[in-house]
Amino acid sequence: MTVNMTKGQAISLQKNDGGSLTAVRMGLGWQAAPRRGLFGTRTREIDLDASAVLFADKQPVDVVFFRHLVSDDGSVRHTGDNLVGGVGQGGDDEAILVDLSRVPVHIDQIVFTVNSFTGQTFQEVQNAFCRLVDETNGQELARYTLAGGGPYTAQIMAKVHRTGSGWTLTALGNPANGRTFQDLMPAILPVL
Repeated sequence: MTVNMTKGQAISLQKNDGGSLTAVRMGLGWQAAPRRGLFGTRTREIDLDASAVLFADKQPVDVVFFRHLVSDDGSVRHTGDNLVGGVGQGGDDEAILVDLSRVPVHIDQIVFTVNSFTGQTFQEVQNAFCRLVDETNGQELARYTLAGGGPYTAQIMAKVHRTGSGWTLTALGNPANGRTFQDLMPAILPVL
């Protein structure tokens, strides 16, 4: 059963049987918002990029994004860059796979971001979401709608972080500005 998350909400990644999830997919989907023009309604392609920044004790130690598809330890993998969005028609346009059982013990947080590489704002995006899927069975666990449509070019979407012997997902949804994950570091650090 999917949990429709709200900003700031956290859910445990423990299974109902008491076990822990071993592999998850953070999916990102979006569509270009139609704009009225002189000759009718049209859409402009939007290039959003998903990234995952791995932290150890509030220090960034690795990142997975369209130019570095696999973390140095191999536990986090980006499935590839989508330059236009809307391809999945409600499915994932970009995805980042996390093998939680292989994440090194010193990594305590993984922060997921989305940014507009071409500099378009979220006012030009509609139906944007991120969702967490149990990669072992394809079941959607949680979904967070990236609402707001504001004049920003990025969002700090969510994070998974260690809690005791397991992991917790927290929906963040913090608007930010930047075309790359590097630009977003000042907005990421306060949510750690």
